[in-house]
Amino acid sequence: MHIKNLIPKDKFDIETVEKLTQYSFEDIEPIVPDLLEWLQDINWPVSQPIAEFLIPFSEKIAPEILKILKGKDEIWKYWILTTFGKNIKNDLVLQEINRIAKNPTQDEIDEGVNEIATECIVL
Repeated sequence: MHIKNLIPKDKFDIETVEKLTQYSFEDIEPIVPDLLEWLQDINWPVSQPIAEFLIPFSEKIAPEILKILKGKDEIWKYWILTTFGKNIKNDLVLQEINRIAKNPTQDEIDEGVNEIATECIVL
């Protein structure tokens, strides 16, 4: 199977997501950015199973998480922090979480991203 076939085709493609568990992190590493895109809205049916699959690899995907947190999609940041924020120990990601909590942009405030960031650093 070509690894790209493990990227869901749509938000209801649970069957494809279930196949992820048959592969190692090294196998799926090239498609991590694609999988993270499905966490832009945690209400999509594929989002929760993808999140559960990726959480154990939080440290390994820290560079991708950091890209999202430094980006401009506040809703995506919100869901990434909700999913990974309490598990991640990567220094650069933690610095960005601290920045969001203590010095958020207006957009981050408007979407409540700073509140989730604060919850992540309180622990």
